[in-house]
Amino acid sequence: MKRAAPMFLAAMLACAILTGTALAAETPGNARPTALYPVEVTEQTDGDYHRLEKVYILSGADDPAHIPTADFEREGWHYTLLDLTRQEQTDTETKYHTEIVTFDSASKDMDKILPQLAATTEITTEDGYTGVLTLDTTSIKVEAAGYGTSSRTVTATRSYPNLSDADASLIPKTTQEGGRTLTLADVQWQETGEFYNAVASYTGTATSKYATGYVVTASYTGEVALMEHTIVAYTAIFSGTPIGGITQAPEEPGQTELPQPVQPGADGGSGFDLKWLLVLPAAAGAVGLAFGGKHLYKMLKSKKEWREYTK
Repeated sequence: MKRAAPMFLAAMLACAILTGTALAAETPGNARPTALYPVEVTEQTDGDYHRLEKVYILSGADDPAHIPTADFEREGWHYTLLDLTRQEQTDTETKYHTEIVTFDSASKDMDKILPQLAATTEITTEDGYTGVLTLDTTSIKVEAAGYGTSSRTVTATRSYPNLSDADASLIPKTTQEGGRTLTLADVQWQETGEFYNAVASYTGTATSKYATGYVVTASYTGEVALMEHTIVAYTAIFSGTPIGGITQAPEEPGQTELPQPVQPGADGGSGFDLKWLLVLPAAAGAVGLAFGGKHLYKMLKSKKEWREYTK
Protein backbone atom coordinates (compact mmCIF):
# COMPACT_ATOMS: atom_id res chain seq x y z
CA MET A 1 0.00 0.00 0.00
CA LYS A 2 2.73 2.47 0.87
CA ARG A 3 4.51 1.90 -2.46
CA ALA A 4 1.43 2.56 -4.57
CA ALA A 5 0.96 6.18 -3.42
CA PRO A 6 4.47 7.37 -4.49
CA MET A 7 4.01 5.73 -7.89
CA PHE A 8 0.65 7.45 -8.32
CA LEU A 9 2.16 10.84 -7.41
CA ALA A 10 5.05 10.30 -9.81
CA ALA A 11 2.63 9.66 -12.66
CA MET A 12 0.72 12.85 -11.92
CA LEU A 13 3.98 14.84 -11.69
CA ALA A 14 5.07 13.53 -15.10
CA CYS A 15 1.77 14.67 -16.56
CA ALA A 16 2.31 18.18 -15.18
CA ILE A 17 5.88 18.38 -16.52
CA LEU A 18 4.83 17.26 -20.01
CA THR A 19 1.95 19.76 -20.07
CA GLY A 20 4.24 22.63 -19.06
CA THR A 21 6.75 21.66 -21.73
CA ALA A 22 4.06 21.69 -24.43
CA LEU A 23 2.77 25.11 -23.36
CA ALA A 24 6.27 26.58 -23.28
CA ALA A 25 6.88 25.35 -26.82
CA GLU A 26 3.95 27.47 -28.04
CA THR A 27 4.73 30.66 -26.04
CA PRO A 28 4.54 33.78 -28.27
CA GLY A 29 7.75 35.10 -26.68
CA ASN A 30 9.74 32.50 -28.61
CA ALA A 31 8.78 34.10 -31.95
CA ARG A 32 11.67 35.36 -34.10
CA PRO A 33 11.92 39.11 -34.73
CA THR A 34 10.60 40.51 -38.01
CA ALA A 35 13.24 40.41 -40.75
CA LEU A 36 14.52 43.62 -42.35
CA TYR A 37 14.82 43.86 -46.14
CA PRO A 38 17.06 46.23 -48.14
CA VAL A 39 15.56 48.94 -50.33
CA GLU A 40 18.56 48.85 -52.68
CA VAL A 41 21.30 46.35 -53.53
CA THR A 42 24.34 47.32 -55.66
CA GLU A 43 27.37 45.33 -56.81
CA GLN A 44 30.82 46.43 -57.95
CA THR A 45 33.29 44.06 -59.63
CA ASP A 46 36.83 44.77 -60.83
CA GLY A 47 38.86 41.63 -61.28
CA ASP A 48 39.20 39.93 -57.90
CA TYR A 49 37.74 43.02 -56.24
CA HIS A 50 34.03 42.53 -55.51
CA ARG A 51 31.76 44.57 -53.27
CA LEU A 52 28.06 44.25 -52.53
CA GLU A 53 26.14 46.97 -50.68
CA LYS A 54 22.69 46.65 -49.14
CA VAL A 55 20.84 49.81 -48.10
CA TYR A 56 18.22 49.61 -45.34
CA ILE A 57 15.79 52.43 -44.45
CA LEU A 58 14.73 52.12 -40.80
CA SER A 59 11.91 53.79 -38.93
CA GLY A 60 11.94 54.64 -35.25
CA ALA A 61 10.37 51.25 -34.43
CA ASP A 62 13.07 49.24 -36.23
CA ASP A 63 16.13 47.89 -34.42
CA PRO A 64 19.36 48.08 -36.51
CA ALA A 65 20.57 44.98 -34.65
CA HIS A 66 18.18 42.97 -36.86
CA ILE A 67 20.04 43.93 -40.05
CA PRO A 68 21.51 40.69 -41.48
CA THR A 69 25.31 40.80 -41.21
CA ALA A 70 26.22 37.09 -41.35
CA ASP A 71 28.24 35.57 -44.21
CA PHE A 72 26.23 34.34 -47.19
CA GLU A 73 26.72 32.97 -50.71
CA ARG A 74 25.23 34.39 -53.87
CA GLU A 75 25.80 33.63 -57.56
CA GLY A 76 29.20 32.02 -57.04
CA TRP A 77 30.50 34.47 -54.44
CA HIS A 78 31.00 34.17 -50.71
CA TYR A 79 30.31 37.47 -48.92
CA THR A 80 31.68 38.72 -45.60
CA LEU A 81 30.66 41.96 -43.87
CA LEU A 82 33.21 44.77 -44.02
CA ASP A 83 31.34 47.79 -42.65
CA LEU A 84 27.89 48.92 -41.53
CA THR A 85 27.37 52.68 -41.99
CA ARG A 86 24.62 54.95 -40.69
CA GLN A 87 23.36 58.20 -42.27
CA GLU A 88 20.43 60.48 -41.37
CA GLN A 89 18.42 62.06 -44.19
CA THR A 90 15.78 64.77 -43.80
CA ASP A 91 13.06 65.29 -46.39
CA THR A 92 12.50 69.03 -47.03
CA GLU A 93 9.70 70.62 -49.07
CA THR A 94 9.86 74.29 -50.16
CA LYS A 95 7.40 76.76 -51.68
CA TYR A 96 7.06 80.47 -52.45
CA HIS A 97 5.03 82.37 -49.85
CA THR A 98 3.62 85.89 -49.48
CA GLU A 99 2.77 87.26 -46.04
CA ILE A 100 0.65 90.45 -45.81
CA VAL A 101 0.98 92.72 -42.77
CA THR A 102 -1.22 95.66 -41.80
CA PHE A 103 -0.93 98.32 -39.10
CA ASP A 104 -2.45 101.70 -38.22
CA SER A 105 -0.67 104.99 -38.84
CA ALA A 106 -1.50 108.54 -37.85
CA SER A 107 0.11 109.87 -41.02
CA LYS A 108 0.19 108.97 -44.69
CA ASP A 109 3.69 110.37 -45.11
CA MET A 110 5.94 107.54 -46.43
CA ASP A 111 8.96 109.02 -44.65
CA LYS A 112 7.17 108.28 -41.38
CA ILE A 113 5.76 104.91 -42.46
CA LEU A 114 8.91 103.19 -43.80
CA PRO A 115 10.77 103.22 -40.45
CA GLN A 116 7.89 101.17 -39.01
CA LEU A 117 8.47 98.33 -41.51
CA ALA A 118 11.34 95.88 -40.97
CA ALA A 119 13.40 94.89 -44.01
CA THR A 120 12.89 91.15 -43.28
CA THR A 121 10.65 89.04 -41.09
CA GLU A 122 10.85 85.44 -39.87
CA ILE A 123 7.63 83.48 -40.26
CA THR A 124 6.02 80.13 -39.50
CA THR A 125 2.92 79.36 -41.54
CA GLU A 126 -0.17 77.55 -40.29
CA ASP A 127 0.86 74.38 -42.11
CA GLY A 128 4.33 74.32 -40.52
CA TYR A 129 6.53 76.02 -43.14
CA THR A 130 9.25 78.34 -41.86
CA GLY A 131 11.52 80.91 -43.50
CA VAL A 132 12.73 84.52 -43.72
CA LEU A 133 10.74 86.85 -46.01
CA THR A 134 11.81 90.20 -47.52
CA LEU A 135 9.74 93.39 -47.65
CA ASP A 136 8.37 94.28 -51.08
CA THR A 137 8.45 98.11 -51.02
CA THR A 138 6.33 98.36 -54.17
CA SER A 139 3.46 96.67 -52.37
CA ILE A 140 3.07 99.33 -49.64
CA LYS A 141 -0.38 100.93 -49.65
CA VAL A 142 -1.82 103.64 -47.38
CA GLU A 143 -5.57 104.05 -47.07
CA ALA A 144 -7.77 106.14 -44.80
CA ALA A 145 -9.12 104.20 -41.88
CA GLY A 146 -12.16 106.51 -41.65
CA TYR A 147 -13.39 110.03 -42.24
CA GLY A 148 -14.75 112.89 -40.18
CA THR A 149 -16.32 116.26 -41.14
CA SER A 150 -15.65 119.82 -39.99
CA SER A 151 -17.45 123.12 -40.65
CA ARG A 152 -16.55 126.85 -40.57
CA THR A 153 -18.23 130.18 -41.29
CA VAL A 154 -17.45 131.86 -44.59
CA THR A 155 -18.08 135.60 -45.11
CA ALA A 156 -18.04 137.94 -48.08
CA THR A 157 -18.63 141.70 -48.65
CA ARG A 158 -20.27 143.28 -51.65
CA SER A 159 -20.65 147.00 -52.53
CA TYR A 160 -23.61 148.39 -54.40
CA PRO A 161 -23.15 152.14 -55.27
CA ASN A 162 -25.48 154.76 -56.70
CA LEU A 163 -28.71 153.29 -55.47
CA SER A 164 -31.77 155.56 -55.76
CA ASP A 165 -32.96 154.72 -52.27
CA ALA A 166 -31.72 153.09 -49.10
CA ASP A 167 -33.98 150.15 -49.73
CA ALA A 168 -32.81 146.63 -48.78
CA SER A 169 -34.94 145.18 -51.52
CA LEU A 170 -32.45 146.66 -53.97
CA ILE A 171 -29.66 144.41 -52.52
CA PRO A 172 -29.32 140.79 -53.77
CA LYS A 173 -30.22 138.28 -51.08
CA THR A 174 -27.42 135.79 -52.01
CA THR A 175 -24.00 135.80 -53.58
CA GLN A 176 -21.43 133.22 -54.70
CA GLU A 177 -18.05 132.88 -53.02
CA GLY A 178 -15.59 130.09 -53.76
CA GLY A 179 -18.31 127.94 -55.22
CA ARG A 180 -20.48 128.39 -52.15
CA THR A 181 -23.74 130.29 -51.88
CA LEU A 182 -23.73 132.96 -49.15
CA THR A 183 -26.77 134.65 -47.70
CA LEU A 184 -27.22 138.37 -47.04
CA ALA A 185 -26.61 139.11 -43.37
CA ASP A 186 -26.28 142.90 -43.12
CA VAL A 187 -26.32 146.13 -45.19
CA GLN A 188 -24.52 149.37 -44.42
CA TRP A 189 -25.78 152.53 -46.19
CA GLN A 190 -23.86 155.64 -47.20
CA GLU A 191 -25.66 158.67 -48.61
CA THR A 192 -23.83 160.60 -51.37
CA GLY A 193 -25.96 163.49 -52.59
CA GLU A 194 -29.00 162.13 -54.34
CA PHE A 195 -27.72 158.52 -54.31
CA TYR A 196 -26.91 155.86 -51.78
CA ASN A 197 -24.00 153.40 -51.56
CA ALA A 198 -24.65 150.04 -49.90
CA VAL A 199 -22.06 147.67 -48.37
CA ALA A 200 -23.65 144.28 -47.95
CA SER A 201 -22.24 141.46 -45.79
CA TYR A 202 -22.93 137.83 -46.72
CA THR A 203 -22.31 134.71 -44.60
CA GLY A 204 -22.39 130.99 -45.15
CA THR A 205 -21.05 127.66 -43.82
CA ALA A 206 -18.25 125.61 -45.41
CA THR A 207 -17.85 121.87 -44.56
CA SER A 208 -14.83 119.64 -45.23
CA LYS A 209 -13.99 115.94 -44.81
CA TYR A 210 -10.76 114.67 -43.25
CA ALA A 211 -9.18 111.24 -42.55
CA THR A 212 -9.37 110.13 -38.95
CA GLY A 213 -6.39 107.77 -39.46
CA TYR A 214 -4.63 105.51 -41.95
CA VAL A 215 -4.13 101.79 -42.51
CA VAL A 216 -0.81 100.65 -43.99
CA THR A 217 -0.63 97.36 -45.95
CA ALA A 218 2.65 95.74 -47.05
CA SER A 219 3.74 92.36 -48.42
CA TYR A 220 6.73 90.20 -47.43
CA THR A 221 7.74 87.52 -49.94
CA GLY A 222 10.22 84.66 -50.13
CA GLU A 223 10.75 80.91 -49.95
CA VAL A 224 9.69 78.85 -46.93
CA ALA A 225 10.56 75.23 -46.13
CA LEU A 226 8.91 72.33 -44.35
CA MET A 227 11.02 69.72 -42.53
CA GLU A 228 8.79 66.70 -43.04
CA HIS A 229 10.62 63.85 -41.29
CA THR A 230 14.04 62.34 -40.70
CA ILE A 231 14.90 58.85 -41.87
CA VAL A 232 17.97 56.76 -41.06
CA ALA A 233 19.72 54.82 -43.82
CA TYR A 234 22.05 51.92 -42.95
CA THR A 235 24.42 50.50 -45.57
CA ALA A 236 25.85 47.02 -45.08
CA ILE A 237 29.05 46.63 -47.15
CA PHE A 238 30.16 43.08 -47.96
CA SER A 239 33.37 41.85 -49.55
CA GLY A 240 33.01 39.02 -52.07
CA THR A 241 35.36 36.07 -52.65
CA PRO A 242 34.89 33.51 -55.42
CA ILE A 243 33.51 30.32 -53.95
CA GLY A 244 36.03 28.26 -55.95
CA GLY A 245 38.83 30.02 -54.12
CA ILE A 246 37.64 28.86 -50.68
CA THR A 247 39.39 25.70 -49.47
CA GLN A 248 37.65 23.17 -47.27
CA ALA A 249 39.44 21.95 -44.16
CA PRO A 250 40.22 18.17 -44.47
CA GLU A 251 38.28 15.88 -42.21
CA GLU A 252 40.20 14.21 -39.39
CA PRO A 253 40.59 10.43 -39.59
CA GLY A 254 37.68 8.64 -38.06
CA GLN A 255 35.57 11.77 -37.91
CA THR A 256 32.04 11.07 -38.98
CA GLU A 257 29.49 13.72 -39.64
CA LEU A 258 26.54 13.31 -37.33
CA PRO A 259 23.09 13.39 -38.88
CA GLN A 260 21.24 16.64 -38.39
CA PRO A 261 18.16 16.44 -36.18
CA VAL A 262 14.88 16.83 -38.00
CA GLN A 263 12.96 19.93 -37.00
CA PRO A 264 9.65 19.14 -35.31
CA GLY A 265 6.68 19.57 -37.61
CA ALA A 266 8.85 20.19 -40.71
CA ASP A 267 7.39 19.13 -44.03
CA GLY A 268 8.61 15.70 -45.10
CA GLY A 269 10.30 15.06 -41.70
CA SER A 270 9.73 12.00 -39.55
CA GLY A 271 10.67 13.60 -36.22
CA PHE A 272 8.55 13.77 -33.10
CA ASP A 273 5.67 16.23 -33.40
CA LEU A 274 5.25 18.61 -30.44
CA LYS A 275 1.50 18.21 -30.73
CA TRP A 276 1.90 14.79 -29.02
CA LEU A 277 3.02 16.71 -25.91
CA LEU A 278 -0.56 17.90 -25.54
CA VAL A 279 -1.90 14.32 -25.83
CA LEU A 280 0.66 12.61 -23.56
CA PRO A 281 -0.40 14.41 -20.33
CA ALA A 282 -4.00 13.26 -20.78
CA ALA A 283 -2.93 9.69 -21.56
CA ALA A 284 -0.50 9.61 -18.65
CA GLY A 285 -3.21 11.00 -16.36
CA ALA A 286 -5.64 8.30 -17.47
CA VAL A 287 -3.04 5.58 -16.82
CA GLY A 288 -2.30 7.04 -13.40
CA LEU A 289 -5.95 7.21 -12.44
CA ALA A 290 -6.54 3.63 -13.63
CA PHE A 291 -3.57 2.34 -11.67
CA GLY A 292 -4.52 4.29 -8.53
CA GLY A 293 -8.18 3.21 -8.72
CA LYS A 294 -7.26 -0.45 -9.08
CA HIS A 295 -4.91 -0.29 -6.13
CA LEU A 296 -7.50 1.52 -3.99
CA TYR A 297 -10.13 -1.13 -4.85
CA LYS A 298 -7.81 -3.97 -3.75
CA MET A 299 -7.01 -2.15 -0.52
CA LEU A 300 -10.70 -1.67 0.39
CA LYS A 301 -11.56 -5.27 -0.52
CA SER A 302 -8.78 -6.64 1.70
CA LYS A 303 -9.91 -4.46 4.58
CA LYS A 304 -13.53 -5.70 4.25
CA GLU A 305 -12.44 -9.35 4.22
CA TRP A 306 -10.34 -8.85 7.36
CA ARG A 307 -13.29 -7.33 9.21
CA GLU A 308 -15.52 -10.28 8.25
CA TYR A 309 -12.84 -12.74 9.39
CA THR A 310 -12.48 -11.14 12.82
CA LYS A 311 -16.21 -11.07 13.60
